[in-house]
Amino acid sequence: MEHVHHALQLGQSGEQGFADIKLIPNCLPETSTELISLQTIIGELTLSSPIIVNAMTGGAQETEEINKELAVAARETGLAMAVGSQMAAIKNPEVASSYRIVRKMNPRGIIFGNLGSEATLEQAEQAVEMVQADAIQIHLNIMQELIMPEGDRNFMGMLERISLITKSIGVPVIVKEVGFGMAQESAAAIIQAGVKIIDVGGSGGTNFAAIENARRSLPMDWLNDWGCKTAVSLLEVMNASKALNSESQSDISVIGSGGIRSTIDICKALTLGASAVGIAGAFLRTLRSEGTSALINQITDFHQELKLIMTALGAPAIQNLWNAPVVISGETAQWCDVRGINVRQYATRTGLIKIT
Repeated sequence: MEHVHHALQLGQSGEQGFADIKLIPNCLPETSTELISLQTIIGELTLSSPIIVNAMTGGAQETEEINKELAVAARETGLAMAVGSQMAAIKNPEVASSYRIVRKMNPRGIIFGNLGSEATLEQAEQAVEMVQADAIQIHLNIMQELIMPEGDRNFMGMLERISLITKSIGVPVIVKEVGFGMAQESAAAIIQAGVKIIDVGGSGGTNFAAIENARRSLPMDWLNDWGCKTAVSLLEVMNASKALNSESQSDISVIGSGGIRSTIDICKALTLGASAVGIAGAFLRTLRSEGTSALINQITDFHQELKLIMTALGAPAIQNLWNAPVVISGETAQWCDVRGINVRQYATRTGLIKIT
């Protein structure tokens, strides 16, 4: 609950880099809003919406009510939903109900389990069973742990554990950052370990460095701007995925998350190559300040507005957005230039592939 309190109090910076991404208008879209499909695929999972209620909380009586209402909103709008880290329930089964409530409220929905990279295969299997998960997120939060007074300090064997879980768990594995972003070197290692779904978790949303500093008696505020922005992180991960295409790694799905608060943010993330987007902080704020009905209305508005933008771009399906030209400028373009990421290829994409 300290994390929930500080997340709401600190808010989001909104500096996720999408201001540097400019959509190029299409005055001959040759489509209709009635033809727009929001269905998308991540790994082996087909989602009715590209929006995911990303991991937030669990592990306490108060968080059970939050997860319950998030699950209701996900059920009513057809969104996939991830629970917060289940390690609390694995260590203390008495709080497992704060996670199981999600499956109880949304018995036919797509639910993601969640554990940190310290988890063993046995613990991952427990997490999947706990919520009858359709997939499991393995989250990476190194800087949060290092700033957290009671956090981990040993990160040996992370990739080996992720690889074992991926090969053995029996459901898709999503490796995600929690808000510090992911560089192409890390993404390449994760892909080569067998992971097919990556959530970039860039900076610009909930700042877990600032949250943990708010919990410290002696804050290390100089670490609050650690990481790379969401737009940059998406481009980094997409570059790693493309570089590995020759090794039959073209089936990688990328989720954009980190400070996504509006429909235009959603569309820009998808246009950079994401198959889906994760939203946490913006949904939590709406839920806590306005209630479940308001959250359902917000998601419904996102869906309607996304269809309008896709119509304007002439993109009847999410996959069409991957070939829509965009201009990348500013700090994001400068970062890409020195990191060897070709931004011109995004601006000169020749048109939209028609998907029937």
